Amino acid sequence: MGEVAVILKIMPESPEVDMKKLQDDIKAKVPGIQDMKVEPIGFGLSSIKIAMITEDEEGAGDKIEALFAGIEGIDRAEIESLNRML
Repeated sequence: MGEVAVILKIMPESPEVDMKKLQDDIKAKVPGIQDMKVEPIGFGLSSIKIAMITEDEEGAGDKIEALFAGIEGIDRAEIESLNRML
């Protein structure tokens, strides 16, 4: 088994979500995060773009998205890119 590099887009529940607190909650609950930044979308709404590395397993995408499911303030987590590292 190897490792997988993942880029995710995290969508908050609303524009009123405190993005700094949300970033802190994500860092505290999700291992392997390499980079995280807030990207404006429009109409006051922003997303959080995350780059992370995790173990290569069958169904890794579903497991990664599930890591974010229990964090308050997140509407959804979308995998934008998932690549096996050589």
